[in-house]
Amino acid sequence: MEHEFTPDYITRIEGVQGYPGPAGRGTDPRPEGWFEQAALELFRFQARECAPYRRYLSLLGADPDEVTRPEQIPFMPIELFKHCDVYCAHTPPEAVFTSSSTGGGTPSRHMMADLSLYERCFTRAFELFYGAPERWSLYGLLPNYLQRKGSSLVYMADRLIARCGSGGFYLDDYERLLADMAADPKPKILLGVSYALWELAERYAPRLERCVVMETGGMKGHREELPKEEFHRILTEAFGVETIHSEYGMAELTSQAYSRGEGLFFAPPWLRIFIRDLNDPCEIYPDGRSGGVNLIDLGNRFSCAFIQTQDVGVRYPDGSFRILGRADHSEIRGCNLLVQ
Repeated sequence: MEHEFTPDYITRIEGVQGYPGPAGRGTDPRPEGWFEQAALELFRFQARECAPYRRYLSLLGADPDEVTRPEQIPFMPIELFKHCDVYCAHTPPEAVFTSSSTGGGTPSRHMMADLSLYERCFTRAFELFYGAPERWSLYGLLPNYLQRKGSSLVYMADRLIARCGSGGFYLDDYERLLADMAADPKPKILLGVSYALWELAERYAPRLERCVVMETGGMKGHREELPKEEFHRILTEAFGVETIHSEYGMAELTSQAYSRGEGLFFAPPWLRIFIRDLNDPCEIYPDGRSGGVNLIDLGNRFSCAFIQTQDVGVRYPDGSFRILGRADHSEIRGCNLLVQ
């Protein structure tokens, strides 16, 4: 695999057609083991070229030549995006996305070598789950993201709104949002940060027709955190919809996973989840057991594709997964090798 950017990179790895879940598995023309080969090739490239990752591997005593399966790849603690330039392109980045840094902490910085790769990833993922953007109107209720610079979510939503050709961004003008949605004849997606959707539900309880309600992010310190099932029940009752969809992504990733309800996520074919022991980050659990969430995102071509997150979750045999919450920082092992 060549590791200079080429426009067909995602074309080579995406393959599958249709929603990658039980309702429609799609077809995959690639040979068996394509993901494993791509992940190992990218691992060896980033082990050489990404300085923070290379140092982390050295401190672990990991020998890249001894890694023969994706499960053996050491996953880099996501905190390093806060303290290091996790980057391995030979040209300056086209953009630097930052996390929201809730609570005033140090934000993560994800340096994007080529925005067209990011756009290809999120557009293709959207198409796999929801079809052509042109058939939808996308309404973004993302106040805290819109009020700061460097949000990858706002960048994604802005480009998808342009592809849809209708919809737009809204801060706290809920009446205008509801009026515009009511006058819109197209099927709609309301993409909102959790606390803003909750406020919309409490203040107006609008009955939304021909609308997918999709929550992303958390309460961001604005509201109390609720169990996901209870929060989704509040929204379904207020909006008159059967289920609440969810988007799972983060500033440190290039790709996103989606849930069509009940908190069950599916990822596009170039993004895979693994579950680790919180006390031994090198141990990967079998399906069905909960633990720390690791991700391989082949879209992170010029940063680090092998991420040890602070989320806790469980993966199922079909590749779907649930996010169960956040790990207590004291439980997370590995990041103190480089962050002291």
